Amino acid sequence: MLKKLTILLLIIVPFQLRAQNNTLTGNIFENDNRSSALQGATIKNLTTNAFSLSDKDGHFAIAAKIGDLVSFSLTGFQTDTVYLTKLFPKNVYLRVQVNNLQAVDINGIKVSPMLGNLGNPDNKPAARQVDYSKERGGMRLNLGYGKFRKQQYKIQELEETERYHEEITKNFTEEYIKALVKFEGPGIKDFMSLYRPTVDQVKAERPFNYAYHTSRAYQAWLRLPLDQRKLQPLTKPKTGN
Repeated sequence: MLKKLTILLLIIVPFQLRAQNNTLTGNIFENDNRSSALQGATIKNLTTNAFSLSDKDGHFAIAAKIGDLVSFSLTGFQTDTVYLTKLFPKNVYLRVQVNNLQAVDINGIKVSPMLGNLGNPDNKPAARQVDYSKERGGMRLNLGYGKFRKQQYKIQELEETERYHEEITKNFTEEYIKALVKFEGPGIKDFMSLYRPTVDQVKAERPFNYAYHTSRAYQAWLRLPLDQRKLQPLTKPKTGN
């Protein structure tokens, strides 16, 4: 009898371990009231695109493996994203989404002179300045406003680029990377230099998924040879004699 039990355990245990190694389980709760389970939350494996839903008790199970990126979301709550370093059962606490409405500064709006007097009930457009100088052989339209408008567009582009850089610096930090992918070793500054998101990347995807970008970058980093895990020094231009 003991021999039969031993054989049965040898058969069952490997299958159980294999199932555990390929499945992430856990429960989802509201962060403020941690005893309130959240039903219908979406659990998505961003690496494999597999997804699942939490049941009435907040329980979930999803196919996953170490190194995958998994997100937890529910309407009205902030999305939480984790990088899997182990597949132990996980309790997830979602925070309520807070919408902050920003005031609009109408004093900062620049009005085109072509719109005329807004207080005028007839709302007639203002006439462009015309130069009737005889010395110039006829009338000439003043195109100064077009040049001003181009300058304003350029300033707006520079201000927008600066805002994106501030957003990247705020989100792509050492603390965030260490917490997400459990980065180990002294090379984190080299990692950040190599894989810092660009402004074009952040602009192309709104809102930008910093967790997904960081996890993908970390996987690429691990595949790099040690001598390539830092920015190459710039070559000095050759100077003529």
